[in-house]
Amino acid sequence: MTQILIIAEHAHGKLNPSTAKCLTAAKQMGAASIDIAVFAADATSIANEASRLDGVSRVLKITHAANEHALAAILAPQVVALAANYTHVLGPSTTFGKDLMPRVAALLGEAQVSDIMKVIDAHTFQRPIYAGNAIITVSAAKERKLVATVRNASFAASGNGAAAAPVEDANLSVALPTHTRFVELREGAQDRPDLQTARRVVSGGRALGSADAFKVIYSLADKLGAGVGASRAAVDAGYVPSDMQVGQTGKIISPELYVAIGISGAIQHLTGIKDAGTIVAINKDGEAPIFEVADIGLVGDLFKLVPEIEALL
Repeated sequence: MTQILIIAEHAHGKLNPSTAKCLTAAKQMGAASIDIAVFAADATSIANEASRLDGVSRVLKITHAANEHALAAILAPQVVALAANYTHVLGPSTTFGKDLMPRVAALLGEAQVSDIMKVIDAHTFQRPIYAGNAIITVSAAKERKLVATVRNASFAASGNGAAAAPVEDANLSVALPTHTRFVELREGAQDRPDLQTARRVVSGGRALGSADAFKVIYSLADKLGAGVGASRAAVDAGYVPSDMQVGQTGKIISPELYVAIGISGAIQHLTGIKDAGTIVAINKDGEAPIFEVADIGLVGDLFKLVPEIEALL
């Protein structure tokens, strides 16, 4: 009997959409029950939000002062203690999940299945390899506990159900490590949609030529109500901070609209946008690889084309 535990990701008192996407994957596994665990210093509002998701059997609140910040070293032993009665433990393939779930797998003595992009059955999945150039089918042992991360870009978020699931307090007796402590959190500006959840994203590449030139990208993004991303080349050149990087070594996203400006389209970047709805590319090089995946392509000087597009909008 498949019993699934999903570890909720949240920030600033709100549930991250990655949790609802994990739920969609879990439902495709044909689970007998799907529980969501919320670890926080005050988990009430987040747990109530999670309880409204369609398909949730119950929500477990793990309230502890040490859970105020999502530290993997602190959360992992608690997840292990909670996971005893579950066959599957799922987390999102985000920064949060990639930090936490390998620790959980190691403490449980299990191998992790990473980046699930398609569910075939409760123990058989597809996941990308070779920077997304190939898709591999993997089968996990049915007699072992499955620890896995779910690729956000591959699953739609579950909506709210007709009724809220029960919310219960889970009291865990676990010795928490003291070798890791929270020091500081620095976040980028919050005046634009979050890159990983935005419906529209505008990204710039090395062709912008400078950090100051990125104002062209910001201006178009603001006009579209879009999040802002960048290629690794633009990040490495120092034009933008690393948290804006899209691609295999950055953020993997699936917006409805993705606008790539001055981005050549290296395979590492294309891996991060392969699940986007509509891809628009603007580049002066008509042979750039980005045009092979773009739904709409404009060949020309971005410094002329982008202002014209913005004026039309």
